[in-house]
Amino acid sequence: MKPLLGFSRLIDAITDRIGKAVSWLILVAVLVSAGNAVIRKVFNMSSNAWLEAQWYLFGAAFMFAAAYTLSQNEHIRIDVVYGMFSRRVQHWIDLFGHVFFLMPFVVLMLYYLVPYVRMSYVSGELSSSAGGLIIWPAKAILLIGFVLLALQGVSEIIKKIAIMTGNMDDPTPYVPAHAPLDDAVAPEARS
Repeated sequence: MKPLLGFSRLIDAITDRIGKAVSWLILVAVLVSAGNAVIRKVFNMSSNAWLEAQWYLFGAAFMFAAAYTLSQNEHIRIDVVYGMFSRRVQHWIDLFGHVFFLMPFVVLMLYYLVPYVRMSYVSGELSSSAGGLIIWPAKAILLIGFVLLALQGVSEIIKKIAIMTGNMDDPTPYVPAHAPLDDAVAPEARS
């Protein structure tokens, strides 16, 4: 189990670095968007390339941060149901979800994205918009994002098995995100 946990730590470190670095893409996307809006209003000029650059940047931030979000245990789940179970059952739910939902979906996406990106790259596919950008980098962003998500999925599966077998402490003990409804009501309103 130790070699697998070492591999998991390596994946986590890579994911952490990428996740923190791509957060800056949101700022760049906002600056490009603001600059494009100012140029359009002040100089009455527009550029499809700048508009497409905005969604390239946002797409890159979203796709590259998906693995980081998984590593931080921040993906959406149904807390009302999930929170009713013991931590051990929660680990089983997570493991089941990773093995039977996340990984098959990611593998399927990789299966279809590899030829999709390759064909776009080989053909030199361009945007259908006048003055638009080349398309293959946007498609490559999808592929890279799913590769990162697949690796992080493997890491999460390794960690769940290690936690459940007692080979690792739980790094993210579950704390319900929402207080029960009775606790959320102000004390003076209960009387």
